[in-house]
Amino acid sequence: MDSGTQEKTKAGEPAGADGQSIHWRRNLVVCLLGSFTTIIAMTLLLPFLPLYVEQLGVSDHAAIVQWSGIAYGATFFSAALTAPLWGRLGDRYGRKSMLIRASLGMAVSMSLMGMAQNAWQLVALRLFAGIAGGYASGSVILVATQTPRQRSGWALGVLSSGVMAGNLVGPLVGGALPQLIGIRETFLLAGGVIFFTFLATTFFIREEARPKRKKAAKGEGGWAAVPDKRPVLAMMATGMLLMVANMSIEPIITVYVAQLVENNAHVTMVSGLVMSATALGAILSASRLGKLADRVGHWSVIIGCLAVSALLLVPQAFVTTGWQLVALRFLMGLALGGLLPCIASVIRHNVPDRIAGNVLGISTSAQYAGQVVGPLAGGFVGGHIGMRAVFLGTAVLMAAGAASNWLARPEARPATAPNR
Repeated sequence: MDSGTQEKTKAGEPAGADGQSIHWRRNLVVCLLGSFTTIIAMTLLLPFLPLYVEQLGVSDHAAIVQWSGIAYGATFFSAALTAPLWGRLGDRYGRKSMLIRASLGMAVSMSLMGMAQNAWQLVALRLFAGIAGGYASGSVILVATQTPRQRSGWALGVLSSGVMAGNLVGPLVGGALPQLIGIRETFLLAGGVIFFTFLATTFFIREEARPKRKKAAKGEGGWAAVPDKRPVLAMMATGMLLMVANMSIEPIITVYVAQLVENNAHVTMVSGLVMSATALGAILSASRLGKLADRVGHWSVIIGCLAVSALLLVPQAFVTTGWQLVALRFLMGLALGGLLPCIASVIRHNVPDRIAGNVLGISTSAQYAGQVVGPLAGGFVGGHIGMRAVFLGTAVLMAAGAASNWLARPEARPATAPNR
């Protein structure tokens, strides 16, 4: 055995064992920075999207709101449809190649958005961004498959923190830059930043070479290759549930805060703090909970996070001041921060390496579905039953998720080989 084969990582893993890369730390840094910058670029348009739609020739107020909603949701819609495809192609042709494709595609689409001449073109480019993009979800797949298994929870937690930080910083950047350089120039600058991500991905990420794929017998590939499907299905449902819980209050938050704040001038500020508090809590806890999961088991952290989130949702329905809601949403973010890295880790540990990208891509689609279902369900329940019902109903869902994961965990099924 040559010296290259004998080389070990600092974590004690053989180089290239089970697809793990001796360069996993460097890959993590590049993926972290790349995910952070691409998420900023995709979310910075939120504060000025209606203004840009108006600049593109839409004058009626209702039409501006409608076109803004269509343009914003278009990216998530197309990304949900294509995530499994990119995951499958990544399994076949390499995960690094998918990151190169995503970063270049997003750099082009963001730059072209700054050149749109009408609302239809903006929507089409947002659809294209969802199809061509997916850098953050592709990073999850690469980090999950190239990192030593005993460090995967921590690594995915760090990556998750970068994604959530991008979601937090993006709207702040989008609120400031257009006033300084203009809306169209903001899109062009975002495209330029993502192009640097493309260069960093191309030249600095090193993906461990995998054995050549042998032609699989019929029925041995894809979903049929998953030996035990229950943990994987449980994680997909949990990922969707997480997004539903995060997004369910989005349509009602400003109206709910208006009932808690006496000064109407402070409503938007407090609403922004409420939304940011959850993301900030998740940023602070993701890597720590991921590291804890590597030590005590990913299922234990998932069940605990869901149960604590359910408990924290109940008092949110009965708060009497804005600061109480901000504090509770921050605590909920601390609890939710460990879910995404643990979900990816459990899936990674329960599927063969050759189809990991495909299955993680399907999981990403389920999370996108939660981002669509959450606001729709929250708006419907809040409008027809009451805003308190949104929090209480989401609490019931989270408690049900904790119970179902408790039943699905490997320890509850002695006949199955234990998986973390």
